[in-house]
Amino acid sequence: MAFGDVKTPQGLKELNDFLADNSYISGYEPSKADLSVFDALGKAPSGDFPHVLRWYKHIASFDATEKAAWGGSPLPQAAGAKPTVADDDDVDLFGSDDEEDAEAARIREERVAAYAAKKSKKPALIAKSSVLLDVKPWDDETDMKEMEKHVRTIEMDGLLWGASKLVPVGYGINKLQIMCVIEDDKVSIDLLTEKIQEFEDFVQSVDIAAFNKI
Repeated sequence: MAFGDVKTPQGLKELNDFLADNSYISGYEPSKADLSVFDALGKAPSGDFPHVLRWYKHIASFDATEKAAWGGSPLPQAAGAKPTVADDDDVDLFGSDDEEDAEAARIREERVAAYAAKKSKKPALIAKSSVLLDVKPWDDETDMKEMEKHVRTIEMDGLLWGASKLVPVGYGINKLQIMCVIEDDKVSIDLLTEKIQEFEDFVQSVDIAAFNKI
């Protein structure tokens, strides 16, 4: 035989390698040689030796009468236990591998379905607007940098400040043009302009220069 003592890990490995290409120990049907190795094993091997485990389960499926016909001594059965008759439809030499493949396919299909379901649930659209504000100072002596700093201190859920610039309005006076993006359901533009006008030392008035839905 192409393997050694099956009681040792090395022997089990050699037996596993042998059964990877062979259904039985000798020939193309169960024989006394299978019973000898079966008796030597004594119990089913671990899952580390899948080909041996498949072969062991197959040999164990035959009843005592069938095993006796192979020319060997069948394993004693517990008192009162009925012999197990092998059903040709139930014997699948590579059943464990097929079961593993089927399980892997099932898991893969479940993951693909879950991913597809997740992608199909598009998030609800959030209505937003882009607003350009004109913030006018009292005179040309107003510190425009400080004015902008104060404006940007306003924090509201759904408010995002953007770019800004100074635009001349005449007589050396500049107005602050500042962009912001608001979530319509969260930010009231009227409330926002009121908050800006509360900086009375800097702000004379606030106008909406542009208002666009995003």
